Amino acid sequence: MERIAWDQYFMAQSHLLALRSTCTRLMVGATIVRDKRIIAGGYNGSVSGDVHCIDEGCYVIDGHCVRTVHAEANALLQCAKFGVPTDGADVYVTHFPCLQCTKQLIQSGIKNLFYAEDYKNHPYAVQLFEEAGVKTQKVPLVDAVVDTKFAEKNAFVHELMEKLDALNVTSGEKETMKAEADRLFFNEEKKN
Repeated sequence: MERIAWDQYFMAQSHLLALRSTCTRLMVGATIVRDKRIIAGGYNGSVSGDVHCIDEGCYVIDGHCVRTVHAEANALLQCAKFGVPTDGADVYVTHFPCLQCTKQLIQSGIKNLFYAEDYKNHPYAVQLFEEAGVKTQKVPLVDAVVDTKFAEKNAFVHELMEKLDALNVTSGEKETMKAEADRLFFNEEKKN
């Protein structure tokens, strides 16, 4: 078994953190890393002790839920709370940061931003990252690298496809099934 690549390892951590999100609009996770070590993590959720979006719905003003603290901010605040410096660190986020989080990341000294998915990438945020010298890179999470049974599942699907060849299944039906297997295992677009 191959070892997981660092970028995939840290992005998987961010996706895991996102599963703790209490926002019903978008689940986001962020992991701050320095010298290949995780120094903080955060997810978007309500202020400690307050009600959560999953309990009472989002509190939306001007198209934004104001109830939540964003994942990036929560990770930075965790560092501040425990006195952990962020200057020169990297951040791995499940989604491209909003404009406010962009400014906070820059101000905290983050040097590299890795994100899995584009999300309303604000042109000014992109500009600010460039001007601040923050390297941004899209690093989609490859789900297969965190699935410990992927090799077994993949072999099983290939065996099934071979058996379908021996049956009276039309090539169109096989292609539809293969496309669905590819979509499920490799996040590829469903081919019709």
